[in-house]
Amino acid sequence: MDGLVGVLKVRVVRGINLAYRDARGSDPYVVLRLGKKKLKTSVKKRSVNPIWHEELTLTVTDPNQPLKLEVFDKDTFSRDDPMGDAEIDVAPLMEVVNMHPDDIKNGAIIKSVRPSTRNCLADESHLCWRNGRFVQDIILRLKNVESGEIQLQLQWVNIPGTK
Repeated sequence: MDGLVGVLKVRVVRGINLAYRDARGSDPYVVLRLGKKKLKTSVKKRSVNPIWHEELTLTVTDPNQPLKLEVFDKDTFSRDDPMGDAEIDVAPLMEVVNMHPDDIKNGAIIKSVRPSTRNCLADESHLCWRNGRFVQDIILRLKNVESGEIQLQLQWVNIPGTK
């Protein structure tokens, strides 16, 4: 694990108003990419409002690299259809992980990130100190598609001996 900075846990919570790619909805799944690493959620059959609640864990070697998210519709006999994509800047989370949480109350909002033209946020995102961890709740508006949002939760895990 040369160059390891830490571990990013990404909880893919749910999809909201995803695009229809089949007559009766879509069979969506999410692909996360960080550098050369790639992880996928399970496929949710016939749903444009899927609920995953799946946790995917990525090792981070370059904290300046964005987390890329893509949503696809699973097809049996043809190539899977794209259903949108988004990028997540993990820098705001990285800025708070070196804070000393001794004086921080559980549930306290440490930092807020507002939607802008430079990010895919659908709503303001809060970085909180929750149950002994820094956590960021995010709703991303998908690009390159007619509709759809993905709700995520990011959590940073420090690896002892790394900085």
